[in-house]
Amino acid sequence: MRKTPNGAPEQEKYFGMRRMVFFIMILVPLIPFVFVLGIGYYYFTGSLETKSLATVQRIVEDHRQMIDNFLKERRANLEFVANSFTYKDLTEPEKFYQVFTHLQRSSNAFLDLGVFDEEGIHVMYQGPYRLVGRDYGKEEWFGHVLKEGYYISDVFLGFRRIPHFVIAIKKEEPGKTWVLRATIDSYIFNELVEKVRIGKTGEAYILNVRGIFQTPRRSGGSLLDKDPDNLEELRSKHQPGVWTFIRKDARGDEYLFATTWLLDKEWMLVVRQETADALQSLRSATTLIIIIMILGGITIGFLAHFYTGQIIRRMQRIDTEKQQLGQQLVRATRLAELGQMAAGFAHEINNPLQIMKSDYALIEAVFSSMKKNGELKDSKDIRDLEATLAQLKLQIERCAKITQAILKFGRKSEPSVKDVDLAAFIPDLTSMVAKKASVQGIKLKEEISAKTAFVQVDPSQLQQVLLNLFNNAIDAITERHGYEGGELSVVAAPDQDGMVQISVTDNGAGISPENLKKVFTPFFTTKPPGQGTGLGLSVCYGIVDDMGGTMEVSSEKGVGTTFTVRLPASKPSQVQGRSKGSLPPNQNQKFAF
Repeated sequence: MRKTPNGAPEQEKYFGMRRMVFFIMILVPLIPFVFVLGIGYYYFTGSLETKSLATVQRIVEDHRQMIDNFLKERRANLEFVANSFTYKDLTEPEKFYQVFTHLQRSSNAFLDLGVFDEEGIHVMYQGPYRLVGRDYGKEEWFGHVLKEGYYISDVFLGFRRIPHFVIAIKKEEPGKTWVLRATIDSYIFNELVEKVRIGKTGEAYILNVRGIFQTPRRSGGSLLDKDPDNLEELRSKHQPGVWTFIRKDARGDEYLFATTWLLDKEWMLVVRQETADALQSLRSATTLIIIIMILGGITIGFLAHFYTGQIIRRMQRIDTEKQQLGQQLVRATRLAELGQMAAGFAHEINNPLQIMKSDYALIEAVFSSMKKNGELKDSKDIRDLEATLAQLKLQIERCAKITQAILKFGRKSEPSVKDVDLAAFIPDLTSMVAKKASVQGIKLKEEISAKTAFVQVDPSQLQQVLLNLFNNAIDAITERHGYEGGELSVVAAPDQDGMVQISVTDNGAGISPENLKKVFTPFFTTKPPGQGTGLGLSVCYGIVDDMGGTMEVSSEKGVGTTFTVRLPASKPSQVQGRSKGSLPPNQNQKFAF
């Protein structure tokens, strides 16, 4: 077990901190949690109960208004007929039929229509029954309409022995008094009342002043039956407004009642709902709050324990990361030493190459002199020897270029900002990776705009940045395509902000969105252990930033990646050596290797 400098075991170092953090994380959220939950429960339950009662009241008031409007509209229909036609007009069968037809078109609630003289004799009738000639003079509804001028009856059986109710109005003409009466379809009226739906058990029905059902009740209560709930105390008060109360019905079930009187008729609209159903949300809320308190306490305890462990483990991980960082720095130092060794090897190899080049020049001079003096005759062997000498020269020059590139890349020097012509600089770099790209089946392209300005950078540092991007692109292409179908392009062009933009694009494996945010983080790499240090892009980012430029990346997984480097352009007066109208070698050209 590791120990701290004072000799105490590392676990004991964090034990006191673990205990203190644990209790703080328990008490700090738990006390306000319980306090807020208690206050919230008090106000929430009161608000919910008030809201439930208010909902029932609103439904009752809206439904009352709807029923009142229905009855007023039917009365208005009859008054329109009575005011538009005389008694003589309505006693003509053909005209009366037309009136009834138009009345039914205005509302399908009218079942029939009849005209009565002042004695109560049914003189004209349109409907499904034969009622002409019947005497209604002693009927309650007839006496009431003659007295009040308007009447809506309770539901009754009448001569037809079918439950129905009627609307009648009195009309007076010079020397003549008559009554117009219509029967309202009880099915349509019942549907109008029964539209109320509250929860699972909510229902609506109408009672008259004697407690007789004027509409049926779904839970039990047929038309014209006596109300078993006995709401007589409310019927006797006959007070306006909506009354809400809780009481048990005839079967002992507890209900929430809401009652109101209809304005145009002494009918009581009753809406009732089982209390358990009406206050279900309140009881559910109570149960839910209890569950929340239990689960909240358990969650707070669990999270306190969990995050306390997380904090301690994170502190331990920081110590471990410090050790790993030291190891990574050692590896980076070794890589730097390897670079220096490679430069030394290149220098050592370059010396034999110079000797070989001198010997080749001597052989070539002797060979040419002997041919000129006629000492060598033309033959197949001589031609083969000439081809061999040409190949030897080519390979010596190739090795010389490789060693020069290594020496240039590995040479240590202080940063030296110069005006660099990308039209010549980029082709030199691509030539260094062209062979590697060709072997791996990668098509290497470069495009440099003729309008590309010189850039003010350190050439060796820019070389390091671009070579790193090229090598990363080749690895990504090989990962996706293997040794066929890869494409790598480098494009240089002026930017809109007066900068010079260099883009390196590949069609490799791409970078996932979660890794795209971390590509410039030191020591971050997606390569297997031993194949990458995670320092390349972070170092390149720092180099470009020191040059006064920016470096960005865009990528899509499975499509490819583009790194964009923007560098400050040289001032026109500072650029020398490029004559007007002429371009440096390879400028504005596209190359494929």
